[in-house]
Amino acid sequence: MQKVQIIPKNRKRHHRTHSTMFLKKREFWGGRARGLAPPEPPPPPDEASAAATEASSELASSLENRRLYREVTLALRTALRDATAEFSFLRLRGLRNLLKSLRSIADSDDAIRLFRQSQSLHELQVIPVLFNNSLRQLKDEPVMRVDHIFGVEPMKITSPATDSEVALALRVLEGCCLLHKESTVLAHEHDAIKVLVNILSTRGTLEQGACLDALISLMLDSVANQMEFEECYGIEKIAELVKDEEGDDNIRTLFY
Repeated sequence: MQKVQIIPKNRKRHHRTHSTMFLKKREFWGGRARGLAPPEPPPPPDEASAAATEASSELASSLENRRLYREVTLALRTALRDATAEFSFLRLRGLRNLLKSLRSIADSDDAIRLFRQSQSLHELQVIPVLFNNSLRQLKDEPVMRVDHIFGVEPMKITSPATDSEVALALRVLEGCCLLHKESTVLAHEHDAIKVLVNILSTRGTLEQGACLDALISLMLDSVANQMEFEECYGIEKIAELVKDEEGDDNIRTLFY
């Protein structure tokens, strides 16, 4: 008959406590008690080089976008400053630079995107400058009074827009509407259709040809401008140009 050894309760409790402390120490020296994960193995050389190449390409792309944005905004600021001048020859120079910039912008998708972003800034918007300067007198001729000449604050008198200036302004308007859809909305706020229909009736062949192209760009995907064109009897105005035998043949051939 075997003897059964009875272990006291306090001895069992001491044995359990000793085992628990041993496990805690083992976890502590293993690093898990402090919440430290084992170090990850270094990535393979191919993955590391690919990640470095991707980061460098993203940095280069970001720097290129910043450079391009500075070029676009600088060209717009310089040209718009001349386009708001009092003298026609300065405005003409500004319009030429604007048209040159728009043609350069049209060759790059990134430049087009940056140009659209720039038109959300009031100081870089092209449409208000056109209708407040080169096309302003066509819309609202100022009335001169004696008070304006001899008053304390005389009226600011600007030289009238020449035929070349008006034609260039219409080309710039066309380019803005083709590159930036919201420019048609902004032009509608300046009664662009009424101004252009008036040009068809009163100006020469140089302005009329540019005006027809600008009208197409204004009414492209713009219901508001299309309705205003009908209200201004624009179709009748164009029909008169086509029927005019003394008019320019180049204008009539646009509709054949």
